[in-house]
Amino acid sequence: MSHLSDIEIANQVKMKPIHEIASQLGLSEEQYDLYGRYKAKIDHRELERRSQDADGKLILVTAMTPTPAGEGKTTTSVGLADGLRQIGKKAMLALREPSLGPVFGMKGGAAGGGYAQVVPMEDINLHFTGDFHAIGAANNLLAAMLDNHIHHGNALEIDTRRITWKRVVDMNDRQLRYIVDGLQGKANGVPREDGYDITVASEIMAVLCLAHDLEDLKEKLRRIIVAYNFAGEPVTAGDLKAEGAMAALLKEAMNPNLVQTLEHTPALIHGGPFANIAHGCNSLLATKLALKLADYTVTEAGFGADLGAEKFMDIKCRLGSVQPDAVVLVATIRALKMHGGVALADLGTEDVSAVEAGLPNLMKHIATIQEVYGMPVVVAINQFPTDTIAEQEAVEAACRQLGVEVAVSEVWAKGGKGAIELAEKVVSLAEHASTFQYAYDSEDSIETKLNKIVQKVYGGKGVVLSLAAKREMANLERLGFGTYPICVAKTQYSFSDNPKSLGAPDDFEINIKQLKVSAGAGFIVALAGDMMTMPGLPKSPAAERIDIDRDGKITGLF
Repeated sequence: MSHLSDIEIANQVKMKPIHEIASQLGLSEEQYDLYGRYKAKIDHRELERRSQDADGKLILVTAMTPTPAGEGKTTTSVGLADGLRQIGKKAMLALREPSLGPVFGMKGGAAGGGYAQVVPMEDINLHFTGDFHAIGAANNLLAAMLDNHIHHGNALEIDTRRITWKRVVDMNDRQLRYIVDGLQGKANGVPREDGYDITVASEIMAVLCLAHDLEDLKEKLRRIIVAYNFAGEPVTAGDLKAEGAMAALLKEAMNPNLVQTLEHTPALIHGGPFANIAHGCNSLLATKLALKLADYTVTEAGFGADLGAEKFMDIKCRLGSVQPDAVVLVATIRALKMHGGVALADLGTEDVSAVEAGLPNLMKHIATIQEVYGMPVVVAINQFPTDTIAEQEAVEAACRQLGVEVAVSEVWAKGGKGAIELAEKVVSLAEHASTFQYAYDSEDSIETKLNKIVQKVYGGKGVVLSLAAKREMANLERLGFGTYPICVAKTQYSFSDNPKSLGAPDDFEINIKQLKVSAGAGFIVALAGDMMTMPGLPKSPAAERIDIDRDGKITGLF
């Protein structure tokens, strides 16, 4: 087992020129633009040109309720795609792009780990092809046009106390959360309270990831609500005549990015919306294009299955007319022990009884995937060095009792060879016809949708709406947004809205403090707690350990 860092492992592997990867997919040079030797952007119109081609199989990778460090969904996804190719299948990946904020903060990069990585990992984690900068520019252009309209007379009668649009920057910077701007006289704008979000929290990120083409992008941008006027009616980007210029800024960002894994499996990495206030999945364009280019597409959804898989099914699949053929549920021994009552510092010590005590969390996620969504599922035990055979056997026995397939994933240490058993089980599952269904109907009321999510997916009793949320619900239904899908923003560390309530609680209600509409993206955000849309750096940020030498070699990324 290697003790090299992720970046050291990545630097040891010789990448193929990206035109060779594109050629693997049957793409000619006219269908993509090179970004250096190892990155390319595929023309998004290629999806329309291949509209008559059959789709491959879509494999969703999700996870049990995670520990703060995460359970390795991206690493498992990369290793599974490599494993599928190891057994002779034409496979590729569709993943989210990393944000600079977490790269320099505590979480680090998002390109997989060990011998299951996408490369060039330095480029992917640092700027990549500039998509996030384009999204930030479009977001901030809209903010500038909004304030400019107010400055020049405010013909739309915008209530400056009800401006909902913020500027963004792709960095963790708590100093920018709450600011006052427009100071020092009339020439410098209208003074007001303001603030910044991180770029991945921008609705434009969610819009880009759910758009079908440039015309659809423009229509979604036009619908974005930026403020309310004195009569309480929404003011949109279309009212400000901003959608055309915003779409022009996003022209190249609409094209999915092509890279490769360490084993030269093709990977589309495109878009990266927040998994709490947005749906947390890569772009619909990248997913649908991958389905045309490969026989098996492996994709993932943020956080655990209660948040990520639910939003993948009920938002992305519903709005994008796609559905998975099989689901991989990533579990770790350490997460099971945490849900079984073991402290974070002690997760490396063998404790079979704690693993067994944590199993109800895993079982609930399995039941949700099978019974709520009608999907076949295989459990992937993402192996860590501290796992013991007895602990793994406890998980395998519990899954066998349910008739659920389970495989140990050793992709971090072995790459695709560590996922051969998992890949074979995924192929077998994907061959069977599923009875895919949603957790709720579009015609259900907002409150009914919320109750169905809580009762079916989280295992709770229902929702409790604050007075403010009830008023907002009535207003959203009045404005015609009642048929929109729901995006619940809650803690990822529990089925409930209490991050300390581990395992599989059932005697709880979800308290919805606020409802707001992402009218452009096409969903309603239900806030169950205070959601941080501009993170801060930790005491010792990862940025302190990142460096570059005189030859341009970057170190310290993970």
